[in-house]
Amino acid sequence: MRTTLPLALALLGLVVGPARADTPRPNVLVVIADDWGTHAGAYGTKWVRTPAFDRIAREGLLFQRAYTPVAKCAPSRASLLTGRYPWQLEEAGNHLAYFPKKFKVWPEALVEKGWFVGSTGKVWAPGVATDAAGKPRQMGGKPFNQHTLKPPTPGISTNDYAKNFTAFLDTAPADKPWCFWCGFLEPHRGYEFQSGVNKGGKKLADIDRVPAYWPDTDVVRHDMLDYAFEVEHADQHLGLILAELERRGQLDNTLVVVTSDHGMPFPRVKGYAYHDANHVPLAVRWPKGIAAGGRTIDDFVAFPDVAATVLDLGGVPQKDSGMASITGTSWRPIFESRKGGQVVPERNHTLVGKERTDVGRPNDWGYPIRGIVRDGFLFLKNYEPTRWPAGNPETGYLDTDGSPTKTLILELGRKNRSDRFWQLGFGMRLGEELYDLATDPDCVKNLATDPMHEPRRALMHSLMTAELKAQGDPRMFGNGAIFDGYPATAGRGFYEKFQRGDKVEFGWANKSDFEKEPIK
Repeated sequence: MRTTLPLALALLGLVVGPARADTPRPNVLVVIADDWGTHAGAYGTKWVRTPAFDRIAREGLLFQRAYTPVAKCAPSRASLLTGRYPWQLEEAGNHLAYFPKKFKVWPEALVEKGWFVGSTGKVWAPGVATDAAGKPRQMGGKPFNQHTLKPPTPGISTNDYAKNFTAFLDTAPADKPWCFWCGFLEPHRGYEFQSGVNKGGKKLADIDRVPAYWPDTDVVRHDMLDYAFEVEHADQHLGLILAELERRGQLDNTLVVVTSDHGMPFPRVKGYAYHDANHVPLAVRWPKGIAAGGRTIDDFVAFPDVAATVLDLGGVPQKDSGMASITGTSWRPIFESRKGGQVVPERNHTLVGKERTDVGRPNDWGYPIRGIVRDGFLFLKNYEPTRWPAGNPETGYLDTDGSPTKTLILELGRKNRSDRFWQLGFGMRLGEELYDLATDPDCVKNLATDPMHEPRRALMHSLMTAELKAQGDPRMFGNGAIFDGYPATAGRGFYEKFQRGDKVEFGWANKSDFEKEPIK
């Protein structure tokens, strides 16, 4: 039996207040990178230079606890666009999904309310989204992708994001509010190996710390710096976009939201549910609507909040938006406060998880997880721990993108299946996991079976389950298998085809990732 909406909101610990009529309606610019973790100067990262993002954080708000519910592109973006958690989105809760027509997204709602809405780069993908007539849905409004450039490496997109934004502004009607979605394809793989050093002028010694779940080798450090080089490419375009807004006198009345869909495309991050997978960068600037800039915010905020915030500040009541009920809540109380740190006490946790986030397991199975971050701890429930968490060995561990780091760790594992890094990245998991983020931010020491932490484990499991039930998560009512049954838009039956010797595509993995003799 589903919980009523008021009780659901109470369980969420979030209260939605009425919109203030005297706050000006802003234009909206959402900038979202592809596979960028919390690596920026504003977050204290020394080996990534992000002056544009740092400016947004310095003049606006820097969020320390921003999260996506799922660390894979399509379900993450679906959550951001609809205001609902992936387990509330049916097929769209998976990667490579068919996006249900009944779930309207907020850019579509703005178009219906007379806004001029456009986009460049990646909006929602990979998957298939069509309207009632079977035509591709413009999930981010009218596309502006006509301007291209010669990228600094073959792995970087040819999209001239800044020029395409300028083209959008040139066509924006003066009498309408506008909204633009800038979807950087960086730092998604692939990378040009050693481009961070050879083209970015970086040094391996620039990296002050390699996460505890990877070996600290030159190969891994090069991979990290190549990732950094692509982050910096995106930040340079962000700087050009801000400069164009400033030149036109529109910067201060534009709500600028800069984030990423999930963490970096490396083992134990993208496609997983650990802290570095779901923790995302987020900075927001809007001088005319944020009471005091330069604040660092410790409130937990999540992607479903974006829809609620945009509709609220855009003057579009949710009941008039035509969207399905939104689970997220507006950031208006944070904007209108002058406090830093924890602003809204009830924003003290967030939910994470996943269903099928790629292909390659038997029967197109996923690796279902639900989790909660609260009180400095991360709790995870793995509902099918007998499945391979990163994908099956014989089909290349396809939940993890191919990379030099992945290849290195797989080589270590082939030499010794007890290798610590292989176990952390690709080995089997227990049914439950618990991590102390204060002492173990990399989540490598599972405390779930420690008797000293049993009360905390039990409490977090109970709180998580209650909230998921309030949200109507099918998995909480014994119907989790429905997510495995939804057809994939690409790679369907990959495992069975591969086992038969059929030709299959696996461009997101390296040939060396496939195990010649699968582990029994």
